[in-house]
Amino acid sequence: MQDTFPILERALHASAASTVASVVLRLLVAAALGGMIGLEREMKHRPAGLRTNMFICFGSALFTMLSALLAGVGQDETRIAAQIIAGIGFIGAGSILHSRGGVQGVTTAATIYVVAAIGMCAGSGLMIPAAVATVLVIFGLIILGILEAHVFLRSHPAAYQVAAASAGTLYLLLENVPKEKQSKLLDVKFTTLPAGVQLEFTLEALPATHEKLRSQLRGDFEAHKVILFSSSEQE
Repeated sequence: MQDTFPILERALHASAASTVASVVLRLLVAAALGGMIGLEREMKHRPAGLRTNMFICFGSALFTMLSALLAGVGQDETRIAAQIIAGIGFIGAGSILHSRGGVQGVTTAATIYVVAAIGMCAGSGLMIPAAVATVLVIFGLIILGILEAHVFLRSHPAAYQVAAASAGTLYLLLENVPKEKQSKLLDVKFTTLPAGVQLEFTLEALPATHEKLRSQLRGDFEAHKVILFSSSEQE
């Protein structure tokens, strides 16, 4: 009987070691997958970049495992993990900006939501679904983003501020604003300044039209400012 105790003790230690290894592996995978998506966001200079997505994925995996480990016998093992879905919504909402009728950060908020789901997959031990989801997300962000920017073109608004010594120069600028079919001139406002006149207007147009106008402003005006409050990618 005494000979069985060392065997039992080794079995318990082996079980504990395998559990620790499994937990560490899941956390490392979650951090790596979240970091891969975050790297793409970081390269595009989005608010939720490398560290943010890595921490969200890592934290979701950790909470998912804690939810199962802390649940008692016969208790709901998803009780803590279920709160991730509600909690991540607050982070996503904080990444969305509203300005003059335009919206930015929708793609970033959706990415944060998916990254949390990937972390929950990794924390549950579903490594293959988590990896496949990561590949699909990166494909959507990079490849579909390129297609959207160069193939599926659409108009987006941008606010411009231009200062000049006389109002006549600014009236001439408005007459020369590109007038393609997809272009709309909105919210024109003149303001008198101590050193001249300032013109503010919003132009809804294709990206190429905005680039053409910015080139014209750089050549004709020294005091001008462009405020892009809604991008074509809605990111």
